[in-house]
Amino acid sequence: MKFRPLHDRVVVKRIDAEEKSSGGIIIPDTAQEKPSQGEIVAIGPGGRDEAGKLIPIDVRVGDRILFGKWSGTEVKIDGVEYLIMKESDVMGVIDEPVAKKKAA
Repeated sequence: MKFRPLHDRVVVKRIDAEEKSSGGIIIPDTAQEKPSQGEIVAIGPGGRDEAGKLIPIDVRVGDRILFGKWSGTEVKIDGVEYLIMKESDVMGVIDEPVAKKKAA
């Protein structure tokens, strides 16, 4: 990636939403909600406190995160859509991959 975020900002790539419902109905792109999960692809060096001391960012590149529905600013870099948001917009890190239910 040719983009380096500044301060306490992170660059997130959304994780694609499911195209089928649990009942097997295919959901068209126009009706799908944008997912609120993503993977961090770049992080800034961190914010600064009042004394000018660097406060490091808690998340790392490669972390899967949850964020708010209206968080971040959408940008397109090299033809790929990303979100740029402050670290405070990140609600949490997903430690284990989400297990998918098997169809009966």
